[in-house]
Amino acid sequence: MTHNPQRDESQFLSKDELALVEKTHNPHLAELSDSELSKIYKLLRDRRDKARDIADRQQREMRGKAEPKGARSARDNTGTHSKKDLLGDAMFRLDEEVKRREHNSSRQPLIESAKRALEMRRAIEAKTAHPQLKSAPQSKKSKPKKAQIKTSAPKDPAKAGAVSQHTKNMQAKRDGK
Repeated sequence: MTHNPQRDESQFLSKDELALVEKTHNPHLAELSDSELSKIYKLLRDRRDKARDIADRQQREMRGKAEPKGARSARDNTGTHSKKDLLGDAMFRLDEEVKRREHNSSRQPLIESAKRALEMRRAIEAKTAHPQLKSAPQSKKSKPKKAQIKTSAPKDPAKAGAVSQHTKNMQAKRDGK
């Protein structure tokens, strides 16, 4: 059996709740203004809280912890629980849209300042002449040679081994071996 969210929404929600939830789906969500988003969010929150309270009361009635509100106690609260979940999902979509809008609006000043900085840099580069472009390339012969660094290793190989052995002996002595 396949899961159809639109069928679930029309099955568990009233017409006015369904109209609110449909506004939170993607094509309609981008068209809403910020004030409309906050109004819809408040309405959804109120209805979700009411559905949550009813589902909790029905759950307590089913367990025998509360007196029935009507003539008989509730036997099932899946419809009310599903309504609460659908309204909560709609609120989550609104939250994500608000976060997306805030993220885009906070980045906009950074983008604008980066564009201004790039324009200023290009203007400065256009005014100043590059010295490397004016002068002719140098040939390899005219470049100075690198200075060679000579190490001060002992010339006698036996002496070099003695120094190395001395270092090993001193380290062993420090290690206590």
